[in-house]
Amino acid sequence: MAAPEEPELSQAQTEKLLQFQDLTGLESMDQCRRTLEQHNWNIEAAVQDRLNEQEGVPSVFNPPPSRPLQVNTADHRVYSYIVSRPQPRGLLGWSYYLIMLPFRFTYYTLLDIFRLALRFIRPDPRGRVTDPVGDVVSFIHSFEEKYGQAHPVFYQGTYSQALNDAKRELRYLLVYLHGDDHQDTDEFCRSTLCTEEVITFLNTRMLFWACSTSKPEGYRVSQALRENTYPFLAMIMLKDRKMTVVGRLEGLIQPEDLINQLTFIMDANQTYLMSERLEREERNQTQVLRQQQDEAYLASLRADQEKERKKREEQEQKRQEEEKVRQSALAEERRRQTLEEEKERKSECLPPEPPADDPESVKIVFKLPNDTRVERRFLFGQSLTVIHDFLFSLKETPEKFQIVTNFPRRVLPCLPTEEQPNPPTLKEAGLSRSEVLFVQDLTDD
Repeated sequence: MAAPEEPELSQAQTEKLLQFQDLTGLESMDQCRRTLEQHNWNIEAAVQDRLNEQEGVPSVFNPPPSRPLQVNTADHRVYSYIVSRPQPRGLLGWSYYLIMLPFRFTYYTLLDIFRLALRFIRPDPRGRVTDPVGDVVSFIHSFEEKYGQAHPVFYQGTYSQALNDAKRELRYLLVYLHGDDHQDTDEFCRSTLCTEEVITFLNTRMLFWACSTSKPEGYRVSQALRENTYPFLAMIMLKDRKMTVVGRLEGLIQPEDLINQLTFIMDANQTYLMSERLEREERNQTQVLRQQQDEAYLASLRADQEKERKKREEQEQKRQEEEKVRQSALAEERRRQTLEEEKERKSECLPPEPPADDPESVKIVFKLPNDTRVERRFLFGQSLTVIHDFLFSLKETPEKFQIVTNFPRRVLPCLPTEEQPNPPTLKEAGLSRSEVLFVQDLTDD
């Protein structure tokens, strides 16, 4: 039985599939598609879940039966630094701790029970992300209202966009998850995050993305990174062609300690980043070389095409010229043949030559342009057209000519005109019994 065919992807889904493969480095398109379908084609959540698996934390779609794996310093895949809360000191400190312990235990227990009951009654609204950019911008505004304008430059975009920019620019990305209700959040923001040395360090060394876990976008990232406590910081970079969490900092950390820990993480992974830069530079050089080769090939191709075009034009021009010569030769041949046929027709239509003793006969000697002489007799009563037809029928006579007398010099009107449609006879033209007439060539004219 044949397996059912998978439905075709839309253009938007295809773009998300290619973007997800580029961000995660997965080679299998089927695995990329299954992961995106599990996340309802939500690329941000899919990327985070993939990063979560790479980090060692189980996928949200494959939860373990027991407590999730806690990444710490013993795990060589991710550097983890957790700052524990200080223990009470002195009799007064322990007394305050023991007195507040039942109240604190009762408060957090009741709060957890209330949240659990509320989750059964009404689903967590943070589970549905509708405006991730709005969530980030809203957090930045609330942060500035509470802590002022002096803070590291927040990345104003979605978590996925921050990952894309960090990957494209080959920079470190520091992610900060803000727990609004945590007791150490306020002190961390005022005493650590907003100090001048931390601001300068973060602004010059990395991208900084932050969001509150009370916002859907921050909650989604929290579900992917699985923080244990707040404040929570995660260092992400491109490692082995994948965006990878390389460091986790949790707890109330001091400014100097924060800078030292981040510096340690960056130094430990600098070789990976340099390797990525060299690899990308090699790819860029290869791409530039390939582009130059393509441009050279296209230029050579265009030159060859131009040569071929000119060759075709020259061949076409030569063919047209040869065709023109051939047509001219054919036309000339047709004209010559038509002329010969006309000469033959004129010759056949000529009246017979009268005898020499005929009293009405006229002896005419014609001097042709080629200095040859032709002699023939005509009758006085015949039209001058007969003389013209006789000369026209001769092969030696030019195609166009006129007949001229010598003394006095005049042109005989042998052909009909509008003024004289009927040419005169030989007698009317004043010719004598013996004449010498000249044939004048008019072909050039």
